[in-house]
Amino acid sequence: MLAPRLRPARIVSLLSATAVVAGLVSAAPALALIGPEAPADQYPYKSVVKLTIGDEGNSRGCSGALLDDNWIITAASCFAATPGTSVPAGKPALKSTVTLADGRTAEVVHLVPRTDRDLVLGRLSASATGLPWARISQAAPATGAELTSAGWGRTKTEWVPGKLHTGTFTTNASDAGTLTLTGKGTDSVCKGDTGGALFNAAGQLVGINSRSWQGGCLGVPATETRTGAISARADNLKVWAAEVRSATPGWKTEAVVQAGTSLYQGINLPDGSWTGFTDVQSKAGNIGGVRTAAVAGIDDDTHVVALGTNGRIYHTVRKADGTWQNFGDVGGEAGVLANVTQVSAVSTGAEIQVVVVSNGKVFHTVRRANGTWAPFGDVASVSGPLSGVTSIATANTGGELQVIAVTGGKAYHALRATTGHWTVWGDVAAATGATGPVTSVAMAGMSTAAHIVLVTDNGTRQYHAIRQGSGAWSPLRELTAHLGNITVKSVGAASVDHDVELAFVTSDNRVVQTSRNNAGVIFTNPVTLAVLPGVAATPLGSIALAGTL
Repeated sequence: MLAPRLRPARIVSLLSATAVVAGLVSAAPALALIGPEAPADQYPYKSVVKLTIGDEGNSRGCSGALLDDNWIITAASCFAATPGTSVPAGKPALKSTVTLADGRTAEVVHLVPRTDRDLVLGRLSASATGLPWARISQAAPATGAELTSAGWGRTKTEWVPGKLHTGTFTTNASDAGTLTLTGKGTDSVCKGDTGGALFNAAGQLVGINSRSWQGGCLGVPATETRTGAISARADNLKVWAAEVRSATPGWKTEAVVQAGTSLYQGINLPDGSWTGFTDVQSKAGNIGGVRTAAVAGIDDDTHVVALGTNGRIYHTVRKADGTWQNFGDVGGEAGVLANVTQVSAVSTGAEIQVVVVSNGKVFHTVRRANGTWAPFGDVASVSGPLSGVTSIATANTGGELQVIAVTGGKAYHALRATTGHWTVWGDVAAATGATGPVTSVAMAGMSTAAHIVLVTDNGTRQYHAIRQGSGAWSPLRELTAHLGNITVKSVGAASVDHDVELAFVTSDNRVVQTSRNNAGVIFTNPVTLAVLPGVAATPLGSIALAGTL
């Protein structure tokens, strides 16, 4: 960061709750602390935005930062009708315009405030594509840590500087919702810096500045020399922010994870962040426990098909706004099956195709677009007998239902055409090459191709293959070199936008996530999730994925 004497002092309003800091860290923290002020076109400065609230001639200015292409984070007090009053969720009371780092503008059309601190998320009227996003830190800054923040407010000498300024601050203390800071040298937070982003040495967002003494700011009495400030903590809001952002229309990965006898649902956003996981039975009704579950997406609806510990199959829907329908007993319409052990589901248009294993045999039903269920049918009657099935997976390829069933450690494939006709079971190993005994399987459809993942050798080896629309198969490709030496209990797969998303539950209760894009890059950048926020039960069991809009 810049030495204080080389940079204009800045501060935000203190008692009126419309103050925030200004200052950021460059991508190279060592240089940022001792070198010249970073230009405004460098990360993370390009994530910082200018806010104008009110009409021309009767407006006030604030600062903020992009959390993604559609959302900003700033101080709730910027939008308050009077200082100290709460800000309701919904459309801002006054016209609120965001100016991005590249000069583009967009309106704030919806607010989601926190009730425990001076912080709000604002959804933009137009997507801010092409600019970097502020990345929320995983931890609060330690006492004595240096922070920087950037804002568009006053300086010592300018009322409306028209450019981004930065300041350096020292962390004094923190509690659950706030950070207290002191400006280094003459650095301060001035009017217009309210909502400004506070960054740590790694360039990660730790807070949003809220109040300040404004010592040294233009228009403040010279007798005021204090540079202290209070910022709203952002580091402990990563999950909450992801949950808010998940309501934005657009592709996302839905996941359901069975743990113990509980079932949890969470969302993975395009930037890789996860929402918290919700206990599905707390939202859709207690069915007495869950053995395993499947998930399918239709537009922005998430359909969950769960196998209860009582052996019955249930269905529920999560809407895009986070509300759930109550679980319904599928057997009431489709028929009750005995000794059900596995369930898989995938959407084909407005329908949900559900395949289950009952008494070791494969059965199929359809949830129609009008919400009714077709009776369960024994797939053996159309595809040939297959018994002792231990794992099942489904995929949609251009409206066709692809099915993989595992029995005796071997994988078999069948297809249900859009006409409703089934092919006979075929030995996957005969087409792709042999493996050790298969213990788990997952599938995802991409256009007319089906991506198959096989877990073998008691979970220690993982393979990928593709069945093309022509019926040709690629050879199996082992994923160990990419994923590392993991032991897998279950695997989920889904087509999400132009990617095939995979998630593996490991024997030590972690989730390893990876993806393959449509260009053919094989499963790059695996990410290990040691903790699934909100998942209280253990051990982790089955996992299933689906894409929604």
